[in-house]
Amino acid sequence: MNNPELFIQAALKITKQASDIPKKYFRAEFDVEHKLDKSPVTIADRETEEFIRDALKQHFPDHAIFGEEFGRETRNSDYEWIIDPIDGTRSFVAGMPLYGMLLALLKDQQPQLGIIRMPELDEVYVGDRQTTTLNQSPLHCSKVSAIDDAVIYVNEGEKINAHDQALFNRLSTSGRVMRLGYDCYPHALLAAGSVDLVIDFDLKPYDYFSLIPVVEGAGGIITDWQGEPLNMESNGQVVSAATDELHRQALDLVNP
Repeated sequence: MNNPELFIQAALKITKQASDIPKKYFRAEFDVEHKLDKSPVTIADRETEEFIRDALKQHFPDHAIFGEEFGRETRNSDYEWIIDPIDGTRSFVAGMPLYGMLLALLKDQQPQLGIIRMPELDEVYVGDRQTTTLNQSPLHCSKVSAIDDAVIYVNEGEKINAHDQALFNRLSTSGRVMRLGYDCYPHALLAAGSVDLVIDFDLKPYDYFSLIPVVEGAGGIITDWQGEPLNMESNGQVVSAATDELHRQALDLVNP
């Protein structure tokens, strides 16, 4: 079965229904646990992923599934769904409404469809590497080509600073506007044309696979810091840019 519209409509329906789960817990009292990598996890993360997994199995029983909380279920299929039930659990725990829900579909390990849903904002970004929409309206990246003119988001700034203080200092003084951020929303804003460049760090496959079709479908570029395509083995260093020239300058910035 290879029906892109069927995949999109199923993904939209499933994530819309699933978004009621984190919204139910948002700014309520619940326990927060920490995984071995010190990242937090909540009942909302687990319930949301369980719901999405069960729904995907009903719609596409032959497809593989890989999620942040419950790992990988392999199938004899070219298709694999990638789930991040709450992208930004720290934001969620802190009452920040900019957490997201990510769902991607890969075929032969290549992302074909990406969904970025923002439950508290009632926004859903859908990309298929050719087109991107926000609540069904077409999106396009900006035309900014010079880094000095760019609106830049630096995600996971404290991790970048710990990794390479000189790099963090360069990033902090770059662009027309520089903001520190987290999670998927800056990449969504890049697809919408509000942000021109996002430098990200320490991401996992379930963090970045959904971003690829959304950014590329809006005309942008998303790679690792060496300019290579993102895949399951990527090291989590990600750059999203509105234009080719801005992307080249960003690579020069992170690799002086």
